[in-house]
Amino acid sequence: MAHETLIRLGFFLGLFALFALAEAALPRRRRVNGRWRRWATNGTLTLLNSATLRLLALALPLLSVGAALDAARLGWGLFNLTAWPNWIEVGLAIVILDFAIWFQHLASHRIPLLWRLHRVHHADRDIDVSSAIRFHPFEIGLSMLYKIAVIYALGPAAIAVIIFEVMLNGCALFNHANLALSEPVDRWLRRVIVTPDMHRVHHSVRRTEHDSNYGFTLSIWDRLFRTYVAQPEGGHDGMTLGLTWQDDRPTRLGWSLWLPFRK
Repeated sequence: MAHETLIRLGFFLGLFALFALAEAALPRRRRVNGRWRRWATNGTLTLLNSATLRLLALALPLLSVGAALDAARLGWGLFNLTAWPNWIEVGLAIVILDFAIWFQHLASHRIPLLWRLHRVHHADRDIDVSSAIRFHPFEIGLSMLYKIAVIYALGPAAIAVIIFEVMLNGCALFNHANLALSEPVDRWLRRVIVTPDMHRVHHSVRRTEHDSNYGFTLSIWDRLFRTYVAQPEGGHDGMTLGLTWQDDRPTRLGWSLWLPFRK
């Protein structure tokens, strides 16, 4: 669709700046590592991820939105076999896509090969808005292949895919932000969406806590499938974030890229 990339990039940059300013004004936790080295590494990872998707697009020209358009052309997928009103199809598609990403996240913790890639994200010892873009390029490539498969099976409208991806990116930036929300605001928000305090539990060094709260956008899936943990055992100020590497190695780009291949 025309200007789709610019629309998504504009929302991403605007929300990144908004949440970066918000967490600077109202930080939830003190940082363990310096901001700029982490941000340089996390930012470089996202540039590498963008390059990975561009390379993938050369071999597989139809990425997420293109796959939705192609599925419509071919008549593939659930929603291309129905005659429901557009607003119902778009709404259902967004909810189903969100569940698909929740399930993918669960699988990335339960399947050892996927966890080796995903632990690059979890190795970060500080959680802030930049953590939302800290993923290994191989994980991003596999995630896109999975998303394309789901889109062909579902057959959503292209506009539903765009709305979903803007929501997913925006909510990921929000719930990774080192942002102090009041307890009443957090309590009400997490009835619908994943809040920073809810997602921070997922980044705990404790296995029982980081194997919980898999949602990025809607909070219902963790409640429904009993993977919801309300608060960390040590409290948000006392909890330890990250994995076993409790030093400055996760802030290094080369170390982070090589992490999936370490024991």
